[in-house]
Amino acid sequence: MTVSAIFSRRAVYGATLALCAVGQYRFPTAKADPYSLPIASSGPVKTDTVSAATLSAQQLAKQIGYAQFTSPDWRVGLVRHMVMFRYTKDSTTAQRAEVSGRFLHLVQDSRRADGKPAVVSIETGFQSSGEGADDGLQQAFLVTFRSEGDRNYYVGKPVVTDPAFFDPAHEAFKEFAAPYLEKVVVFDYTVAATISPAGTTSKIKKARSAR
Repeated sequence: MTVSAIFSRRAVYGATLALCAVGQYRFPTAKADPYSLPIASSGPVKTDTVSAATLSAQQLAKQIGYAQFTSPDWRVGLVRHMVMFRYTKDSTTAQRAEVSGRFLHLVQDSRRADGKPAVVSIETGFQSSGEGADDGLQQAFLVTFRSEGDRNYYVGKPVVTDPAFFDPAHEAFKEFAAPYLEKVVVFDYTVAATISPAGTTSKIKKARSAR
């Protein structure tokens, strides 16, 4: 690991702690230096059953082949990958901050074999809604991709199982984070429409003038 990479990772970790402070987010007292924490060996969070969405994606991947399914030009268009965490009660401040920092650092670490980044951006924040529908989730991440192919390459398992066609950095992150996570919710969507007040007005005017 280069000096610049170490500095960058520590900067991300520091920014994560700052987010905790600004959001007045309370974590238990840290008991370990997160940079000395070992990579977990227990593997990613598992579910008892395979969902219909996973089966459908697996079938499509096998039908067209992993090479096309994970190609950067497969179904080009903005794709959002939403991930929400609830941490285990015994995870420390340092461990949670390290999970968050490693996730954010994937914007740099997640790269294809040719060195090109798979991720456009990653943002995060802590739960602040008062609606009572958060289901105990504590932190959310929003990952943006240029195509479904980039998303497929990044996500990897359980859809893409051949290591030649998924991101090793993201896979390593999942293995590290799993012991500190009690619940993970994931929701992906390809951006189908973006509407703003100005844009809506403009579109309405154009539609009327075309009649």
